[in-house]
Amino acid sequence: MANKGFKIGVDLGTANTLVYLNGQGVIFNEPSCVAFDRRNNKCIAVGQKAKDMIGREHQLIRIEKPLEGGVVADLDATKALLEYVFERLADINIEFSKTTLLLCCPSEVSQIEQVALMELSEKLGVKDVFIEEEVKAGAIGAGIDIFAPRGSMIIDIGGGTTDIGVLALGDLVVSDSVRIAGRYFEEQIIKYVKMKYSMAIGTRTAEAIKKTLGTVRREIINEKDYRFSGRNIVTGLPQRMVIRQSEIRNLMLRAFESIAIQSRKVLEKTPPELSSDIFEDGLVINGGGALIDGVKEYFEEQLNLHCRIAENPLTSIVGGTKYLLRNRGNYLVKPVD
Repeated sequence: MANKGFKIGVDLGTANTLVYLNGQGVIFNEPSCVAFDRRNNKCIAVGQKAKDMIGREHQLIRIEKPLEGGVVADLDATKALLEYVFERLADINIEFSKTTLLLCCPSEVSQIEQVALMELSEKLGVKDVFIEEEVKAGAIGAGIDIFAPRGSMIIDIGGGTTDIGVLALGDLVVSDSVRIAGRYFEEQIIKYVKMKYSMAIGTRTAEAIKKTLGTVRREIINEKDYRFSGRNIVTGLPQRMVIRQSEIRNLMLRAFESIAIQSRKVLEKTPPELSSDIFEDGLVINGGGALIDGVKEYFEEQLNLHCRIAENPLTSIVGGTKYLLRNRGNYLVKPVD
């Protein structure tokens, strides 16, 4: 007999897609990436296998990311990604028609795109589907009691967007978003390397530089460097170059200034009582950007607030889905473990 009452939470992120299944925890965590055969538009790879093709594909392969800049960029790729996730769940005896599915998306995803995502899920056999903003699920997963009559603030630096939210009594009170996040940092690194060193590099190399040298500290002690390879755009030949951490720091600081400005705007719109709570409790930094060196100290200086990094910044969103799934449609009551 099939198990009934399964609850599935999906963090449909720009960089990675994660899946939570009640009773089993996080069962899926792979890049949000899909590869197609250009000749027949057939999906040939999803997740890590598709990401491994980036920058190495030939003319017959098209690689798409379902979400870019916090919006649904390719509906076919999104469908292929969800189908792949459901296939991975096929080994578990789940009756999808009696399953509740929660899709967590960036706040930039429009109402029309949300409806399209729900329709896709329903076509795959799930009848009970609902959507929540990632910033809310991430706050819960980061340990914030959003159901309390008290204000909390979170800055979620994801792959496509940075979402900033003030929450109380189970929902967002004030929120905003800026399309400056992980992918933007990588794009800036690619542009800088091209301008400064006359070299062309791909997103994988830019990501490696970001993870190795990324920092927003004003002063760098024991500065690191990173040796990378690319194509010299003058000679057209492969070349190796070394880039220093201070160079990446300057790029990061310019980008983070925009996030800090947007965060101040959110605080300016926050009701006085909630502002008082936030001043006393501080704010939480979540998402992959929380792992950048010096982020905590940077926001403490810019916002005059105590900050803490979420314990599991990369999985907080999908971790928070289990609580939202328990209270389907009623967030005024705190879920009971």
